[in-house]
Amino acid sequence: MTAVNQTADTTAKRGRTNWGSGLFLVIAHLAAVAALFFWSWPAVITAIVLYWVAGSLGIGMGWHRLLTHRGYKVPKVVEYFLTTCGTLSLEGGPIQWVVTHRIHHAHTDRVGDPHTPRDGGWWAHIGWILWGTAQNHSDSTVARYAPDLVKNRYYRWLNKFYYVPMLVLGVMLLIVGGWDVLLWGLFLRLTVALHATWLVNSATHLWGRTRFQTDDDSRNSWWVALLTFGEGWHNNHHAHPTSARHGLRWYEFDLNWLGIRALKLFGLAHGIKRVRFNRTASAWQLVRDPLRSER
Repeated sequence: MTAVNQTADTTAKRGRTNWGSGLFLVIAHLAAVAALFFWSWPAVITAIVLYWVAGSLGIGMGWHRLLTHRGYKVPKVVEYFLTTCGTLSLEGGPIQWVVTHRIHHAHTDRVGDPHTPRDGGWWAHIGWILWGTAQNHSDSTVARYAPDLVKNRYYRWLNKFYYVPMLVLGVMLLIVGGWDVLLWGLFLRLTVALHATWLVNSATHLWGRTRFQTDDDSRNSWWVALLTFGEGWHNNHHAHPTSARHGLRWYEFDLNWLGIRALKLFGLAHGIKRVRFNRTASAWQLVRDPLRSER
């Protein structure tokens, strides 16, 4: 599929109401409000831990920096673990998610971008989920933007049944912890996490600071970075998309980068791409750690 055809495919789906997604989001938000009336320490702790597992291990380290941009390499079993953690965010299947994000980088803040704020801040935040492509791309679009993932049998299965790990988790939370743990660990945690992810699409293309000159509206946002474990350093990311490190200064909190560093410490990550400042050249440069086969 050509870029023109993909753009037409994206545009054609705008205006169609995704009733299933809309109904689920209404239920999730109502359950999140209900969770506030079932407060307990086990419920809060469960929500915090799962927020990190799904948002940092799953989305940030797994779906984004590993699967989408291949900013580092890990053994396949680790890759599968991180990817499965990402399904607990309930942001669709990993293949569809990667396709959406690769399209975003290919057409950032231009015609064809699934969620640019140039079409409206509300559209970039949640409108594209309710009336846009969401995570529902055609087979030809998937084949164009994620040929590396569609070859993998496990990813094809997980992309189709991405909701299964969440269902299993929900049953376990209810049996072990009761209704309070279920409401906090699933619905409240999930609702907050979804809005945090959507803020990367909306807020970091509207407000914040820029370090690099790019041909888009990407911005660095410290508060979005706090909510998303480092994904808010969006201008840094758009300037160097394949870098596994997004927070480039000591004060730019990037827990996802620290997680990748931890994997390296345990010998589980290699070939890490990162941006560092070359004082001799007075410029930021992308470098890569050696692959295991190069050592």
